[in-house]
Amino acid sequence: MAFAEPLTLAGQRVVLEPLRAEHADDLVAAATDGELWKLWYTSVAAPDRMGADIERRLASQRAGSMLPFAVIHPLTGKAVGMTTYMNIDAVHRRVEIGSTWYAKSVQRTGLNTEAKLLLLGHAFDTLDCIAVEFRTHWMNQQSRAAIARLGARQDGILRNHQIASDGTLRDTVVFSIIASEWPAVKSHLAYRLASS
Repeated sequence: MAFAEPLTLAGQRVVLEPLRAEHADDLVAAATDGELWKLWYTSVAAPDRMGADIERRLASQRAGSMLPFAVIHPLTGKAVGMTTYMNIDAVHRRVEIGSTWYAKSVQRTGLNTEAKLLLLGHAFDTLDCIAVEFRTHWMNQQSRAAIARLGARQDGILRNHQIASDGTLRDTVVFSIIASEWPAVKSHLAYRLASS
């Protein structure tokens, strides 16, 4: 059995289900809500590339390095974004939560908080991870603030880490939550959900 197997994680505000090709139409609509592919510091697939992006993620899943999820809004049953366990390291029991994006209409609604609570809970409580990592573009202030609000701590910055599709160089900000911090982070996220 692989370290991280496809599964569904369900809460009151969000359902995370294994990504499938059938999610493409919903995800095109979600990306169109806010024209997310036009944000130069993100890597959301354009509508005409969504199918290929789903297949890329599924190929990485078959290779054992990624576990992608469709983010489902429970009231509509429609996919409103994607999130992923990536850089899966079974030997050292680490995962990164990343490649996350949401339709503009569901941003700042509590959906992300619950999605992260579900993902972190599975990583720490079921997979027995010693650390969960988050990475984002230095220029993506919204993402950096959201990661910090989760309770993750900034580990550092990987300068000139990647070459973007437009040729610019990406500085990547690395955050993490370690196993000993998980109980406090879990209480913090549960409190935020109850208060929203």
